[in-house]
Amino acid sequence: MEKLTYEEAFTLVKTEIHKALTKSPRIINEYLTHLSTSQGKMIRAVSVLICAQDPEGLIPSGAAYAAAAIETIHLASLVHDDVIDNSDLRRGAETLQKKYGKRTAVICGDYLLSLALKMASAIPDRENYVKLDIPDYISRLCLGELLQNVNNYNLNLSVYEYIKIISGKTAALFEASFHAGAILGGSSPAEVKKYRKIGNYAGLIFQIQDDCLDFDETIEQAKKPVQSDYEQGVITLPFIHALEKLPDFKQKASTGNVERDTINQAVEASGGLDYAKQMIRRYYRKAERTIEKLEVTEEKRLKITAIVKKATGLKVEI
Repeated sequence: MEKLTYEEAFTLVKTEIHKALTKSPRIINEYLTHLSTSQGKMIRAVSVLICAQDPEGLIPSGAAYAAAAIETIHLASLVHDDVIDNSDLRRGAETLQKKYGKRTAVICGDYLLSLALKMASAIPDRENYVKLDIPDYISRLCLGELLQNVNNYNLNLSVYEYIKIISGKTAALFEASFHAGAILGGSSPAEVKKYRKIGNYAGLIFQIQDDCLDFDETIEQAKKPVQSDYEQGVITLPFIHALEKLPDFKQKASTGNVERDTINQAVEASGGLDYAKQMIRRYYRKAERTIEKLEVTEEKRLKITAIVKKATGLKVEI
């Protein structure tokens, strides 16, 4: 399989995604072109590429197609999320559902999934393509979203149940990225298992950090709605901690008549954000210990560590 430098592989990922969004059939082209005007962090694509690097830093071309596919699956999930949450803003731009309506957005999200499968099918080695388990990871994502939906406004949601939800809705695609990179980079089954663990920890960290941003950041900083998770029925980790520590607050919340200011005060009084950040540190240490066990060059170890640091919200160069 042809090998690329990191820069060449990353350019190929962006080219494949841009081409898929802007060269689609006329009937859907306007909608997908709108999505191409804003770009996310690409942390999942970067994870695939870094994990696929050989000791010389070169990357099999198939990893770029896998990275483009996983980023497109992620984009499809965001389009559907925006419909569920009735969101107006994503990545600093008007959402598809806001601009063109929910029916159009749902269909576009479905179409993006078909594009992702087409990108993944461009991976030259068919045996490796099967090993990526992409359908299984999409299933885990969907089931995580569904589990979250059936637990909307569930004030008795436990931390264990919360972790189960985010393991599917967010960590599954991070794990898929590390898994795909390890498979396409030729890692042994034992090494692939370690990569999957690191990907899962990175995904859990990313989601818990995102929960904290709902309390910490402004719309301008987050480039999406904030102070809105509870209003959408989503039970986040800082909120769970406040419910567990403050029985009076839980009682008031159970009446369904609780204002945003009250929620913010309860989270602050209970140390909800500190608790969530402790959990981030816990998963970060788990990831760090697993990264230490990888049989990789020191340069690659530092890059994988940088990805996990980025998931915590730190601004790091990879």
